[in-house]
Amino acid sequence: MKAIVAHAAKDVRIEERPVEELGPGQVRLRLATGGVCGSDLHYYNHGGFGAVRLKEPMILGHEVSAHVEELGAGVTGLERGQLVAVSPSRPCRHCRYCLDGLPNQCLNMRFYGSAMPFPHIQGAFREVLVADAIQCVPADGLSAGEAAMAEPLAVTLHATRRAGELLGRRVLVTGCGPIGLLSIIAARRAGAAEIVATDLSDFTLAMARNAGADRVINTRDEPEALSAYNGDKGTFDVLYECSGAPAALASGIAALRPRGIIVQLGLGGDMSLPMMAITSKELELRGSFRFHAEFAVGVELMRKGLIDVKPLITHTVPLADAISAFEIASDRSRAMKAQIAFS
Repeated sequence: MKAIVAHAAKDVRIEERPVEELGPGQVRLRLATGGVCGSDLHYYNHGGFGAVRLKEPMILGHEVSAHVEELGAGVTGLERGQLVAVSPSRPCRHCRYCLDGLPNQCLNMRFYGSAMPFPHIQGAFREVLVADAIQCVPADGLSAGEAAMAEPLAVTLHATRRAGELLGRRVLVTGCGPIGLLSIIAARRAGAAEIVATDLSDFTLAMARNAGADRVINTRDEPEALSAYNGDKGTFDVLYECSGAPAALASGIAALRPRGIIVQLGLGGDMSLPMMAITSKELELRGSFRFHAEFAVGVELMRKGLIDVKPLITHTVPLADAISAFEIASDRSRAMKAQIAFS
């Protein structure tokens, strides 16, 4: 089978790899669609992010949908030919954090396409994927592209749970890539009364407005515009920081009211923090890392028509042209979510 393999920065290849054996409780899947994520772009453009670096060739990808080809022994609830969204989250279910109800913090996590451990956890961008049946969520009624959006949607649903009560709250979203836009959608679904979004690209900000933001600000063109919200110690109740940029975090903190909540999603390496502002305004900084139960919830919200991710999918390329998807996704002047059609 063909797989998309990262060897180093700007060195991603389509290679032949063997198909894994099908075991009990597993399913063999024929991949349908894979979405290029921000972490995939870090591996493609930089060979890693922060202290995480590629140390061996690694199959990329973790945002995928697929059709069921074969069921392993003991598998029920799935049918051959069925479209499924495939969760990349594979906790061990036995470590202290899994047993404490924190599977996203699993000590033995096998998350597709991650160079955090060594040997690396190989990813899901391959024509044939053998997965645990429990990873597969039926996606009947969705397109393959929509089903592949379940993973980034789950990230923002988890962040929204971390944010706490949002009904009637004023929300600021910094960074309007796919995670930023899905955060806008998730926050609105959770009852946010006002959402302001910032970014450096008019293209992404236009999409943020279409996704439900009440106001968008291009901080490249209007670097001081957000300061209008700084008066009386700040305005916003919650900050979704989705850029991983220190400047965005600092400006967002300045616009938060006392006892506001910072939810940090963006991963760009370690950042310095304005601790005086955090302390004096009694702000809460809450990290948000991956997800678990939210994956199936996201699929269900899409299936019920309560969340529409279709407008975020701006490009789809065939597997033969997969490398172009990484270049397209890197261009924030024209792309939001680039996907690869495997079948």
